[in-house]
Amino acid sequence: PFEPLVPGVTFVPYNDLATAERAISDRVCAVFVEPIQGERGVYMADPEFLAGLRALCDQHHALLVFDEVQCGLGRTGRLWAHEWTGVTPDIMTLAKPLAGGLPIGATLVTDPIASAIEPGDHGSTFAAGPLICTVASAVFDEVSRPEFLQQVENNGQKMRAGLLALGEERIVELRGRGLLLGMQGNGPVKPLIEAARQGGLIVISAGEEVLRICPPLTISPEEIDAGLQVLAENWNMLGRVDGD
Repeated sequence: PFEPLVPGVTFVPYNDLATAERAISDRVCAVFVEPIQGERGVYMADPEFLAGLRALCDQHHALLVFDEVQCGLGRTGRLWAHEWTGVTPDIMTLAKPLAGGLPIGATLVTDPIASAIEPGDHGSTFAAGPLICTVASAVFDEVSRPEFLQQVENNGQKMRAGLLALGEERIVELRGRGLLLGMQGNGPVKPLIEAARQGGLIVISAGEEVLRICPPLTISPEEIDAGLQVLAENWNMLGRVDGD
């Protein structure tokens, strides 16, 4: 539905370093990748894949760009998802979580790239609104606290353990880290999503058979238990198809 795509862009399979190596040459200006793919099904990039992209970009003088709109800002238990891999990008994109629900987007760049940008080179009608930037600053101060990040990691482990305890026979794979999890079911997840909503729990999908779980980072252990209880009460809906 998004075609025609932007010209001059080559797509390669995720975590396929050999194909990426064939695609990256001195004619490539930048490589874009998500450390954790959210929309496609919550797939995590292998550290070796990101390290290989870093080396290829350095070799061919290309920029490495990480999209951390979904996986950044504490979502995985560290401030940035790429911190788990030890690979640092040249550019990083951020958005929705930065201002706690208010509309914002941001791009972080390294000093060498920043030195090439002059005042007035880039702007937009609603850029740098003082109210939203003040909120973003407050959000950043909170989510970057070590105690907050540890809480996210602990709650993520609790969520993961609770999901597996519901019944691993219906779970093909549980992917992700922290409070960004993708549960690959043994069939369609839509019936479970609809039943959970009726029970007061909102979860979403990332593909027909993947339940995406990305609650607010401020979720409490008690709220996790309550959400898991709703899923447990409707667990038999996982994998159902019309007519079952």
